[in-house]
Amino acid sequence: MAGTDGKKKFVRFGILGAARIAPMALINPARNVAEARVVAVAARDTARAKKFAGKHQIETVHDSYEALVADPNLDAIYNPLPNNLHARWTIAALEAGKHVLCEKPFTSNAVEANEVATVARRTGRLLVEAFHYRYHPLAARMREIIDSGELGKLQHVETWICFPLPRFSDIRYRYDLGGGALMDAGCYAVHMARLVGGSDPQVTSAQALLRSPEVDRAMTAELTFPGGHTGRIHCSMWSWKLLKLAVHVVGDKGEMRVFNPIMPQLYHRLTVRADGKKRVEKLSKKPTYEYQLEAFCGAVLRNQPTLTPPSDSIANMKVIDAIYTAAGLKPRGT
Repeated sequence: MAGTDGKKKFVRFGILGAARIAPMALINPARNVAEARVVAVAARDTARAKKFAGKHQIETVHDSYEALVADPNLDAIYNPLPNNLHARWTIAALEAGKHVLCEKPFTSNAVEANEVATVARRTGRLLVEAFHYRYHPLAARMREIIDSGELGKLQHVETWICFPLPRFSDIRYRYDLGGGALMDAGCYAVHMARLVGGSDPQVTSAQALLRSPEVDRAMTAELTFPGGHTGRIHCSMWSWKLLKLAVHVVGDKGEMRVFNPIMPQLYHRLTVRADGKKRVEKLSKKPTYEYQLEAFCGAVLRNQPTLTPPSDSIANMKVIDAIYTAAGLKPRGT
């Protein structure tokens, strides 16, 4: 929507699917972000879409995904569909001239990620992967502490995203839909390891606990970084470690531990031990999703940079593919 000066004042979003994550990730944050409006939704079940729209005061309901991405009254599409549909419908939205905020993981595998990124470059549309934690000041502060040299030369980084999901009929346990613990929880663990590790690692080994022959319910992977330090990621949707959300960074002068870097607005704690001293830091309680939505709208309206562009998404998917391969499993979508 443009103002009297001819410049757009806000970004009009349409949602692909009446997904459970949409209220937390987009609809509620948009109520606090002046430059965002959620104005349309589509679902395969039109009755469900209408019910969803009524509950969340969304004015337009489309009877198909095709109709949503073609809607000329939309500027951007939010894609929270099952993982195996991310590439297809992100490409469709980009080709229709829409900007896209795509839920993680970006695609089913790195080949798809490259294909989607190519379309984004050709169409000139904004494409952002929804690693919302990355937009919170806590993520920037982790990197700032490492870059300051306070911890010394990095020796080891470790990340955990473990939570219980014993509902085994959930789509996150289906290989054909791009499921698995590494895809759902582990994409965060990999992304955070890359963030605090400072570069893209090589995967040296990986071990999976399986729910079914091709679907992991938990995964651990060992990493090495170009700088010589090592890394390890842990993720699970069902294992003995029911809940752990954390980052641990060890240098030759000190260490940093972060509790709950994913949803710091709920509660978080950053602890640094260096030079014989310990300190605890806490940062903003503002939701990660609001920071992310502000950044997305700023990129659309003012061409501001984002922190999770397609190049970052491709790099993350390459590590995920390598972990599956090292664990003796097929990358999703292959």
